[in-house]
Amino acid sequence: MVVSGDAYLHPQLPEIWFGIVLATLTIYVALDGFDFGIGMWYATRDEEHDREQFLAAFGPVWDANEVWLVAFGTTLLGAFPSAYANLLSRHYLLAIAAVMALLLRGVAPELREQREDAAWRRTCDRLFVAGSTLSPLLLGTLVGSWTFGTGTLSLPAVLTGVVVIALSLTSGAAYLAAKTDGSLRWELARYGQLATGAYLASVVVLLAVVLALDPRGIASELLSIVPLSIVVASVGLAIVGVALARSGRHRSWFASTLGLGGLLGSLVAVVLYPSVYPATGLTVAAASVSPVALNLLTVLGVPVLLLVLGYFVYLYSVFGGTVDAEGYGE
Repeated sequence: MVVSGDAYLHPQLPEIWFGIVLATLTIYVALDGFDFGIGMWYATRDEEHDREQFLAAFGPVWDANEVWLVAFGTTLLGAFPSAYANLLSRHYLLAIAAVMALLLRGVAPELREQREDAAWRRTCDRLFVAGSTLSPLLLGTLVGSWTFGTGTLSLPAVLTGVVVIALSLTSGAAYLAAKTDGSLRWELARYGQLATGAYLASVVVLLAVVLALDPRGIASELLSIVPLSIVVASVGLAIVGVALARSGRHRSWFASTLGLGGLLGSLVAVVLYPSVYPATGLTVAAASVSPVALNLLTVLGVPVLLLVLGYFVYLYSVFGGTVDAEGYGE
């Protein structure tokens, strides 16, 4: 098939790339989310052995997970540069604060190992917990302000950050339960069940606030069949996750928390579309780059994304066992 210079490889190619952009964001929230959760649950540990075990659990994968944040920014810039420019320029301080929180989360565990001094390690631990808490809050707030087309510190935006924190606590507990054993595993399972309840409650509060404030006339859209189906599916999956946690099927429980992240990302996509930046009214079709550029991005970019996805499957298969303070065990 011959494609002219003013035609897309596929008539819905801009919509396909909108889906790819939201998919990379969803994968990032799901994977780096449990990293954030581990950092927040780290604050509950007093024993050095437990803390080392927590760090060993996500050590081989946390920096790799951040690749999906880069992928999100790259695909958004490549396919919808005007949306990328608006998102960063209108929320510049929030974006910088999120990057600083991510830097804090990443650097603190590395600095912790440089000295044996107890006060030094306590300081690094506090910075690690702070970065792990602020990162999902700020990133969630950024996504919320983008999705609802509101100001940076609007109530719906901040509540979106709270939702991401609760989801991160849930997936972090599930991941740690799958990676540890003994009494620690069951303690984390108990924490995770509480976090699941907090996640559902935070989603309900967010939806109630959005319906009450009705930013950009979104209330009727949220009450349509697809968003409601996603919300109902999230409640059902959360209940299944709690049942899995109680029965000791921790790996399946962790998989269910990744599913919760996928459903949350799907809800964001449904609420956004057909806009790609609601605050300015930019639609997917209007914000897309030229057919030639998007065709080239498809030919060169999609294979790279598939290669990265395959690498992650391999990475998680290699580091699939339980851990102790010294590293991976079985």
